[in-house]
Amino acid sequence: MTESGTVYIVGAGPGSIDYLTLRGRELLQRAECLVYDALVDEGLLALLPKGCYRIDVGKRGGQPSTAQSDITQLLVRLALEGRQVVRLKSGDPFIFGRTAAEVQALNEAGCPVEVVPGISSALAAPLLAGIPLTDPVWSHGFGVFTAHDPDLLDWPTLARLRTLVLLMGSRHLEEIVHRLRQNGCRGDMPVAIIRWGGHSQQQVWEGTLLTIPQVTRGETLSPCVIVFGEVVRLRPYLEAPQGQNSKFKIQNSGENPVAVHCFANAPYAPPLPLSQKTILITRAAEQSSAFADLLTAQGATVVDLPALEMRSPSSWVGLDGAIAALPSFQWLILSSANAVNFFVDRLLDQGKDLRALSRLKIAVVGRKTAAVLRKRGLVPDFIPPDFVADSLVDRFPEAVAGQRLLFPRVESGGREVLVQEFTAAGAEVVEVAAYESGCPEFADPQALAALKQGRVDVITFASSKTVVHTAQLLEQALGAGWREVLKGAAIASIGPKTSDSCREILGRVDIEPAEYTLDGLTEAIAAWASAS
Repeated sequence: MTESGTVYIVGAGPGSIDYLTLRGRELLQRAECLVYDALVDEGLLALLPKGCYRIDVGKRGGQPSTAQSDITQLLVRLALEGRQVVRLKSGDPFIFGRTAAEVQALNEAGCPVEVVPGISSALAAPLLAGIPLTDPVWSHGFGVFTAHDPDLLDWPTLARLRTLVLLMGSRHLEEIVHRLRQNGCRGDMPVAIIRWGGHSQQQVWEGTLLTIPQVTRGETLSPCVIVFGEVVRLRPYLEAPQGQNSKFKIQNSGENPVAVHCFANAPYAPPLPLSQKTILITRAAEQSSAFADLLTAQGATVVDLPALEMRSPSSWVGLDGAIAALPSFQWLILSSANAVNFFVDRLLDQGKDLRALSRLKIAVVGRKTAAVLRKRGLVPDFIPPDFVADSLVDRFPEAVAGQRLLFPRVESGGREVLVQEFTAAGAEVVEVAAYESGCPEFADPQALAALKQGRVDVITFASSKTVVHTAQLLEQALGAGWREVLKGAAIASIGPKTSDSCREILGRVDIEPAEYTLDGLTEAIAAWASAS
């Protein structure tokens, strides 16, 4: 009989990965199966290990959603199959999260369950909008309620609260205002609506009980947190001065102007160039995290569309033979981080260690490749100053005529310029397949949804293969009209060769860095965002 797995019901917090608990991060990084809600930030999914089975059971108001009974049965079934399951809920699991039914069903089935708290949007969204829910003068306490069904609420009691926080109220805003006015609330009571609190696309509308329906008419408010009370008036004193957050505008509504702010960070945080920008990464899943870190550090929301899968070559014969003959080579040429890792891993698998490379000099292409090499305990003897393979031969530190060079590389699709130029200079170059990069079987559904909904501002490509494979994945998923989903997004390429592929397949390149590295690409995207 299979031993039951454990279900971890984890609060994802208000949005950004910055607000996820350490326990939540740990559990996501070793999850075998993820069952998650619609409002969970896509950046959290990047923490999942390769091969983690994902099941989207998101509930959104007014849209088809998975029944709670079906979700509960699913969790029990997965646990009884012996899986380690993370049930990821937005905010805190015990605040409007319907968690009690899931815990009870798992307990009845004898399945271990752990509930991990998260920061509720009811608390985080006002804070990130610069609104304190308590104040020595204006508010000695507050009430939090869900307004998905106004008829269930005790409006006379709610109207007496100094500070009222409502979730799930966007569809009933006019009814909420009517009920509060009907029960004695003043028309000039301050109101703030915070949409996507804690996300890069956070927006805040301010008004009064009388003006807020007119101010937000025609706007998409969901998902939002609504704050009623005098504490909203404290916001101008607690937020950064105008211009220090990414965007600021005044919308006039008669005599009551309404400030609308969009920013990714707390109100007192400095502006970030990529706040409110969603960037699509097409690197291999296991390689995207470093680039994602660079982008999120600039305020971006990152979505992964892995367009490469790194695999073992079809045969190890060539590389094993080269490793056995290492004393016959003078230089080892490594042109990518993948080449470093696959080569060193195979060296160790063959029962050797780094001492086998003691007589070899090592040349690498790119700062990232050099950094990976150092992590593996080796120091490069030469890195071309402009980080591109084309300049390796021109800038090589010594004459190569008569020398024997070992070049572990990708099995197919790699460029031939290094081999051709070294050979023309009189070197003997031994090419061996160290790894293969292929196209994933399917496009990531979260990335497809972001593209189809027009939420992607920039699509990044770090190699020609990612361009080719992205086109294949999109055509497979969307058909002949796949290019339509790219129209609203800028195309960012890491360097000239990748740009050539972008122009050939996608028809354009909008961003190319002066330095052909991930750092350079991040800087170029930030500069583009600042200028646009």
